[in-house]
Amino acid sequence: MKVITFGEIMLRLAPEGYGRFVQADKFTAVYGGGEANVALSLANFGVPAAFVSKVPDNAIGQAAINSLRRYGVDTSHVALGGERLGIYYAEKGASQRPSKVIYDRAHSSISTAVETDFNWPEIFAGATWFHITGITPAISDQASQLALQSVRAAKALGLTVSCDLNYRKNLWSVQKAKEVMSELVEYVDVCIGNEEDAEKVFGIKAKATDVTSGKLNHEGYIDVAEQLTEMFGFKKVAITLRGSISANDNNWAAMLYSKGQALFSKNYLIHIVDRVGGGDSFAAGLIYGLITGMPEQEALEFAVASSCLKHTIEGDANHVTVAEVKTLMGGDGSGRVQR
Repeated sequence: MKVITFGEIMLRLAPEGYGRFVQADKFTAVYGGGEANVALSLANFGVPAAFVSKVPDNAIGQAAINSLRRYGVDTSHVALGGERLGIYYAEKGASQRPSKVIYDRAHSSISTAVETDFNWPEIFAGATWFHITGITPAISDQASQLALQSVRAAKALGLTVSCDLNYRKNLWSVQKAKEVMSELVEYVDVCIGNEEDAEKVFGIKAKATDVTSGKLNHEGYIDVAEQLTEMFGFKKVAITLRGSISANDNNWAAMLYSKGQALFSKNYLIHIVDRVGGGDSFAAGLIYGLITGMPEQEALEFAVASSCLKHTIEGDANHVTVAEVKTLMGGDGSGRVQR
């Protein structure tokens, strides 16, 4: 049940604590990125996982690779070369002040990668699942072509393909996203997203929903999933339901639409430590649940619980075990000391 992910891993630089960029005289450095976070989460769950990318052939590129290898992610298909590793700066929000992200990823190695950097039949040998996000094709036209080639190859070889839409307004326009993603998702079996992704990428808006006020309408999300399924023939559509109370406190749940039926998870009220990677941890949890044969409701609950825990962990990655997720699923969210 090996899983392959493809995308960009970046250096994340963040002021300490809740400091603002303009205050910072030092930054904490970690590595992360959508598909890399998914691979790492799956490796922590005991699933064989490989991350495919391109990083510069220098010590920073090697450090990014090492950040995945130390947790058991297969990095043997990461190509070396190009000018630089992408960077992003993350400022934590608090209370009514939102978090902010600034990208510095132009001309990164993956943005200039070429077809010959990746042998997809070799990469997919022995794998059953392939995961990508809408971030990768947004990086550059070359990355967009590689993303399309990757899903075509995965589908031709019989893998289940999942895609987290992950619309990023700082990377491309709504028009470009719709054009590119409409072609890419033709090869996708499991579509993952949130209310903004569906609206910005495909123009499908959840009815009677206002995420800024925390008002979510279940019927509206069912309608979104039905429209996505009708448009693209997805086998499953998963939508995360985040009700923002403040930068520190969110309601967190999700819906899974499959075979004409909508399933909803329990809701968690989360006091957030670090929300970056929350969607990636949900995707990894859902993949884990489905690939290990859990009933769909259980797979959904596993995904939401694992993502709930990620919000309590510093950095991009979800450093939790299957046992910890199942404890929360079982109703123990007390946070009492485990001795």
